[in-house]
Amino acid sequence: MTCPQRLRGSTPGDSNQAERYSRHTLLPEVGLAGQRRLAAARVLVVGAGGLAAPVIPYLAGAGIGRITVIDDDVVELSNLHRQVIHRTADIGVAKVDSAVRAALDLNPDIDVVGIEQRLTADNALAIFADHDVVVDATDNFATRYLVNDACVMLGLPLVWSSINRFDGQVTVWGYREFPCYRCIFPSAPPAGTVPSCAEAGVVGSLPGVMGSIQATETLKLVLGVGEPLAGRIVVHDALAGSWATVPVARDPHCAVCGDNPSITVLQDEASCDVPAEQPVATIGARELAELVEQGRAPVLVDVRTPAERDIVSLPGGGIQVEVGDLREGRGLDTLADLDESAVFYCKSGARSAEAVRLVAAATGVHARSLDGGVLAWIDDVDPSLPRY
Repeated sequence: MTCPQRLRGSTPGDSNQAERYSRHTLLPEVGLAGQRRLAAARVLVVGAGGLAAPVIPYLAGAGIGRITVIDDDVVELSNLHRQVIHRTADIGVAKVDSAVRAALDLNPDIDVVGIEQRLTADNALAIFADHDVVVDATDNFATRYLVNDACVMLGLPLVWSSINRFDGQVTVWGYREFPCYRCIFPSAPPAGTVPSCAEAGVVGSLPGVMGSIQATETLKLVLGVGEPLAGRIVVHDALAGSWATVPVARDPHCAVCGDNPSITVLQDEASCDVPAEQPVATIGARELAELVEQGRAPVLVDVRTPAERDIVSLPGGGIQVEVGDLREGRGLDTLADLDESAVFYCKSGARSAEAVRLVAAATGVHARSLDGGVLAWIDDVDPSLPRY
């Protein structure tokens, strides 16, 4: 697709464009030639959530000629405190549709393409190939490795950020002789050891800060100005109000960008080297509710954080011990007398399944995990309880 070249003539339309971008073109580093370069650029944003919320509008406002957004999720109420590109009216709407609407509301003279798909090893190269820069606005390790590997294979610079709680990191991977993501993080951490934003939380303004830096780095790459944030990871601690820069170097033995790469074909989740976990016994929310009604309620073990318990808990009390403590061997003594009827629960079922495995390994007691966690209880048993 050919992107429109703006600011060339003296027609009324071009006069409007001159005014729209006047604060850009006043910059010697941009000027008319730079603005035309932005208009010809093609940027792919992977993800349409918190980090993408500032990235997409700033790229649209800057006049990036074509912005492609890929995401397979829909807008939820819990997104809105940080994913400010979406509105309350967009709840239930595909995030890519909301993102396209927001970008075109801001700048109707650019091309914005929404791809409502999950990024996979089968479609990544074809989607990435028609772009100049890729922005990683994702929130999971599997996709991060897939995005990195695809960019390396196609020679595309990758503007990356990661956020959690009050902390953020941002850099540019795979630019010239600088490292890629796998150079520094060769494989994903074991499943469950790094909590997601849905589990640990994130302050709403943090993705705005880090995503804005991603947008700036993207514009610098397109314009060819300044010093791209490559070979350096900027680390931000919002609670302390501090910024640090960590130098990083390319690994010649990197599995994907090294001198003799072992990864030459895209892989999906298997590329993250996350071992498959042994299945655990589960119980459904409705089955558990029936046991409670019959007066045969099992012992409940809540493995969530205190902050989560303050929002909502299952009726009947029970034992409270965080899965993080169990990982470090703490709290196991309080669970030594459980039997196999006990039910562990968390928000979605992932952490409780891990807790069941940890307890089984330490005590030999094979308890059950609440399938779908608190969210399943809310959906299937008591919709009046607050979701989070």
